[in-house]
Amino acid sequence: MIVLVLGSGGREHALAWKISQSSLLNKLYIAPGNAGTSELGENVAINPEHFDKVADFAIKNKVEIIVVGPEGPLVNGIHDYFAKDPGLSSITIIGPKKEGAILEGSKDFSKKFMLKNNIPTAKYKSFDSATIKEGELYLDTMKPPFVLKADGLAGGKGVLILNDLKEAKTELRQMLSKKKFGDASNKVVVEEFLDGVEVSVFIITDGMSYKILPEAKDYKRIGEGDTGLNTGGMGAISPVPFANREFMDKVENQIIIPTVKGLRKENIEYSGFIFFGLILVKGDPYVIEYNCRLGDPETEVILPRLKSDLLDLFDGIATDTLSERDVEIDPKSAGTVMLVSGGYPEKYKTGEKIQIGDLHERSVLFHAGTKQENGEILTAGGRVISVTSFGKDIESSVKNSYTTISNIHFNKMNYRKDIGKDVIKKVK
Repeated sequence: MIVLVLGSGGREHALAWKISQSSLLNKLYIAPGNAGTSELGENVAINPEHFDKVADFAIKNKVEIIVVGPEGPLVNGIHDYFAKDPGLSSITIIGPKKEGAILEGSKDFSKKFMLKNNIPTAKYKSFDSATIKEGELYLDTMKPPFVLKADGLAGGKGVLILNDLKEAKTELRQMLSKKKFGDASNKVVVEEFLDGVEVSVFIITDGMSYKILPEAKDYKRIGEGDTGLNTGGMGAISPVPFANREFMDKVENQIIIPTVKGLRKENIEYSGFIFFGLILVKGDPYVIEYNCRLGDPETEVILPRLKSDLLDLFDGIATDTLSERDVEIDPKSAGTVMLVSGGYPEKYKTGEKIQIGDLHERSVLFHAGTKQENGEILTAGGRVISVTSFGKDIESSVKNSYTTISNIHFNKMNYRKDIGKDVIKKVK
């Protein structure tokens, strides 16, 4: 098979790494890719948002499967673009059409969907610029902290958690009347705060059947002890100790099955990944958010634990035979630590030379923000390299990642030194 992966981050490198191991693969392209993906296939200088250029390349190079890494192209309708064109419709797109991607593209839609299908989630109400007063009155009825979510995509920055009622009202006005997050905050979801431990669960589905992939826990804050600003993710671990059989049975019966059935009920064709951002509250799972693609850096720990052929699963989607495919998961643990540019998630420099020494034998590097220039690997983003390692448990897997990190250097390199520590303490 000839496969094109769209995207340039650690998630896309991990997807390319896993696809490259398949005996079904003939040729792998990554657009635009990074310094790491260039070792697995051919990088192509195409912006995934330019659908016409993606289509031209796919036809010219006889691409059979396109794997969409980031959410932007899906929410903007890349699957629809291919499906509507008779010359392109035979190409399998791994990722939903626009009407399915709205699960991630609109928080208001996803909350209504959950309510309609009895899927456990926090209480909420949505407001727009005409109902700001009602929004302020609703905040008066709630206990702090107050959760405000921009309805649309805001690059991971559209969620505010505030302890002060006056500040919450000010921010609601800023979001709705001053467009703090642009068009993403034309509508704002005001939500009850749920106190618990978060976990990410993933499935791959053809709209009828589904397969559950390994779960993960990620670490979003820049500082140790989950302090400081939110980032795109500073690390992740898999498996998650509290996600035992009893918990996962609840997730499957109360969340996964009603979601897949609910999409069918709405006549929404959905093929690809669904990411369930969950929170464990007093033994029960609640949905915080849906994503219409895999997470980052969670992909960097869940795909290494997938023993099955990923391309075989994609072929199951292409041929409506996903139910007949097997998913086998490695019982070993995986832990990833993200190396970031100094100053990230605020201002940072790029173009710094990266020196990579010996890796631990159980480690693999996934490039997130790198480029190659004159034979050297340079930083090209805030999140630079994800170091993933295997181990018999979370503690040893993360320890192996830190051993590898001691042999990687670039100017002002930063990383968290406590990935997994919270769950290791609880297990002990």
